[in-house]
Amino acid sequence: MNTKNFQALGRLKTGERNKTEAAYENYLKALQAVGDVLWFKFEGFKLRLADNTFYTPDYAVMVRGGGMEMHEVKGYWLDDAKVKIKIAADMYPFRFLAVKAKAKKDGGGWAVEEF
Repeated sequence: MNTKNFQALGRLKTGERNKTEAAYENYLKALQAVGDVLWFKFEGFKLRLADNTFYTPDYAVMVRGGGMEMHEVKGYWLDDAKVKIKIAADMYPFRFLAVKAKAKKDGGGWAVEEF
């Protein structure tokens, strides 16, 4: 049986990055090189929100000073994803950020939303 037929369109296997996530990882590496990021891990945490309900942030990031942040890289939001990050932000003592690539015509870089 080929399980690929059962995967949602646009979804990658666990541990695989899409192009936006890969670009953001390069950005994190640049921040790590100058000491603003001490450590990061793709899909490094799985947070329980309720029975049988979990949220896995795209990146767990330790910033200068030792604080932990959970970064969600988005091209667009699906309804359940925004709900999950808001619930996680209320439940856990981490800083939760959603980042979205800015268009080159808008100067490039990353737009950040905090929860």
